[in-house]
Amino acid sequence: MSIKVSTADARKNFADIVNKVAYGKESIVLTRRGQDVAALVSIDELELLQQIEDHIDIEDAKRALAEPGDNIAAEKVWKQLGF
Repeated sequence: MSIKVSTADARKNFADIVNKVAYGKESIVLTRRGQDVAALVSIDELELLQQIEDHIDIEDAKRALAEPGDNIAAEKVWKQLGF
């Protein structure tokens, strides 16, 4: 379970909060006016989230490549998008 801390308290106790996240492996949810606005997670958790996202992206790409139809060159799509 994540600990919730207001952004005002986070400013006052920044070093302690960073230590809890980095060394205590606790996730901290930052709130502003009672609303969740951001989260602080350890590097290990961030790397795991990135690996999960990469895995999902790869699976999506595999499904897209397996779909029937003509492939469109990336350059053509970029040009259509104005890049």
